[in-house]
Amino acid sequence: MLNLNISFLIVLLLVPISSSSSSSSVEAIEGVIKRLDTHKPSPLSQESAAKALLKRLLPTHLPSFEFKIISKDACGGNSCFWITNYKNTSNKSPQILIKGTTAVEIASGLHWYIKYSCGAHVSWDKTGGSQISSIPPPANLPPVVKEGILIQRPVPWNYYQNVVTSSYSYVWWDWERWEKEIDWMALQGINLPLAFTGQESIWQKVFMDFNISAHDLNNFFGGPAFLAWARMGNLHAWGGPLCQNWLDQQLILQKQILSRMIELGMTPVLPSFSGNVPAALRSIFPTANITRLGDWNTVNGNPRWCCTYLLDPSDPLFIQIGEAFIKKQIKEYGDVTDIYNCDTFNENSPPTSDPTYISTLGSAVYEAMSKANKNAVWLMQGWLFYSDSSFWKPPQMKALLHSVPFGKMIVLDLFADVKPVWESSSQFYNTPYVWCMLHNFGGNLEMYGVLDTLASGPIVARVSENSTMVGVGMCMEGIEHNPVVYELMPEMAYRKDKVNVEEWLRIYSRRRYGKAVKQAESAWEILHQTIYNCSDGIADHNTDYIVKFPDWDPYLNIYSSFSKQKIITMYSNRRSMLTESESTLPQPHMWYPANDAIDALKLFIDAGEDLDGSLTYRYDLVDLTRQVLSKLANEVYLDVLSAFQHKDLEALESHCQKFEQIITDIDELLASDDNFLLGTWLESAKKLALTPSEKRQYEWNARTQVTMWYDTTKTNQSQLHDYANKFWSGLLLDYYLPRASMYFNRLLESLRNNKRFEITKWRKEWISYSNKWQQDTKLYPVKAQGDARAISKSLFQKYFRNK
Repeated sequence: MLNLNISFLIVLLLVPISSSSSSSSVEAIEGVIKRLDTHKPSPLSQESAAKALLKRLLPTHLPSFEFKIISKDACGGNSCFWITNYKNTSNKSPQILIKGTTAVEIASGLHWYIKYSCGAHVSWDKTGGSQISSIPPPANLPPVVKEGILIQRPVPWNYYQNVVTSSYSYVWWDWERWEKEIDWMALQGINLPLAFTGQESIWQKVFMDFNISAHDLNNFFGGPAFLAWARMGNLHAWGGPLCQNWLDQQLILQKQILSRMIELGMTPVLPSFSGNVPAALRSIFPTANITRLGDWNTVNGNPRWCCTYLLDPSDPLFIQIGEAFIKKQIKEYGDVTDIYNCDTFNENSPPTSDPTYISTLGSAVYEAMSKANKNAVWLMQGWLFYSDSSFWKPPQMKALLHSVPFGKMIVLDLFADVKPVWESSSQFYNTPYVWCMLHNFGGNLEMYGVLDTLASGPIVARVSENSTMVGVGMCMEGIEHNPVVYELMPEMAYRKDKVNVEEWLRIYSRRRYGKAVKQAESAWEILHQTIYNCSDGIADHNTDYIVKFPDWDPYLNIYSSFSKQKIITMYSNRRSMLTESESTLPQPHMWYPANDAIDALKLFIDAGEDLDGSLTYRYDLVDLTRQVLSKLANEVYLDVLSAFQHKDLEALESHCQKFEQIITDIDELLASDDNFLLGTWLESAKKLALTPSEKRQYEWNARTQVTMWYDTTKTNQSQLHDYANKFWSGLLLDYYLPRASMYFNRLLESLRNNKRFEITKWRKEWISYSNKWQQDTKLYPVKAQGDARAISKSLFQKYFRNK
């Protein structure tokens, strides 16, 4: 068992929801919470749900713990968990008693205990899984301090999910995978999760009541991997149509998801009506105020996919449909929540900036909810206030935020980890909000984080003057990466004070790997100050040249805007890869000295002498090796362009070969860990199919999302190509490598024959290749092959032995 010196973790938090919140904000939210508490199952049901979770996590320790639901009055009026030693000391009695105000609090207390008393670690299976070998056997669990460990939530909510996570991460999940996720959520203290699965089945029932046929809906719903954007009105029909099997399966799955969330005392957030309607509604209601939206990221404004229809919230039909949708959900699921998500203006601005008009729209959106549920609360992603800040000035923000009764709207400050809106908007003009971490775009795999900000930002916001903060949240677009980030962030829901990240990481390293290893701890010290300490204010979307190969014509650009000598790279003086003013070449995000990450990798490799066989160690080793090599490939790509500029054929051949070899080597590395395999993604998609045609459709959806994403022409790639890029074995070798090779071959041909580089021919070639790959059905491995540490060690010697 680890000696973690946990004295600094024994916290007694006897604080109100927010000691500096405005009284009106606190009162309004307290009223919402009291109503939501009435939805909670009985104490016995929640205790049973917590016991069932324990049985799934630690079946051998089921007799070692006793769980008990207690009232908020026992916790100073707030949600809490309380870990104490069980007073009956007989051999057959439990050792640890965990009390909590809900089953989520009990699960959080269990997680806190096994983390900080037993040195265990729980993460997603695809990030190495859990390390529970350090937990002592039953009857030998370590006691806690005499007075116990009482921890209250300083804010009531811990929110989870982005509206697109359902497509980037959850789309192919079955109940077995969802059950693990909900367990993970409960252990992390998440009590306000988005629950978007299966809503197309509800919409089918609603629209058919408005005389829309199933055939009409074929052109409305997107395919499985693109449902998030069809729901938001960004696109229609792309990847579709949805078959009835899908609709029926997902509705059954949603009922299982909601049932488990509710058993554990969570408050699910359900969808509501944002105005997105099928085209056929225009002919059925010819006088309705239905407008066609503009293009969203198609190549040439193709109406087959773009320009969806929006029913104006001021039209009476809007409230009718919105009310019908909420009522249909209540009929299917029961009275399970009062909180509904709606993002009417997600990347779509209102037709006018007139505050009166915006206020009218907001009122109508809320009325559609409240007519079906008088206690409805509108939860809105605040992304629009950042992404479209030129439109959403103070008058427009106030008009929308104040268009509903106070306490009936909660805003997610979606990007507070990098670009907090609460600071510049007077706490969203006194509107309750949740401090959220966005962190990830497109489900990209890249080691990245802002740990110091996570450890302090929510605290600063909560104690700020007139704070209206009512929760913390995680709103990543994709999950199953960067486990360190997704352990610290939810923990902030229980933290009263700022966290000492250096000390926290020292303990994290010991818990994650099951023992104290000096090299691993030293590596994490470096990673804390580099990869996980981004402070440049740039949203981290992985655009490394391997996974997002530039569509760039060096013949047109290289002499006017590119000079290798002008480029300031991380590999030379620790700054940015390129500056916008110096080149039109796309710029991968680079925010730390590359050599420091190489030093951390060397320490990780050395740590393997003591950690061989650890799955958590193997995942981190593979991920860091991949990261270091990917950043090296960025430099090699620039060497390619420099050689082309100087007409150095020999150097050009050498650098092209090196770039291609790095891709091949990374693919071999990724193949050595089960969690970096393309085959897993594809097989999970096909597994949900009930017919051969569904199988082909689902596989095409899965392949397309992670590559081209959206529509193309023969010479124009999708505007969203590689948005959801992945470092997966199989994808590198069969997709990214051929694309780069096609480009390099034409570069070499241009130099050898002294002729112009014809980028249009390359575009035709690789777009044609991509289309064929998306339609292919080649099988890819779902089991790892090779020795990850041996491969990593070999690659380090190959590329960095002189570093």
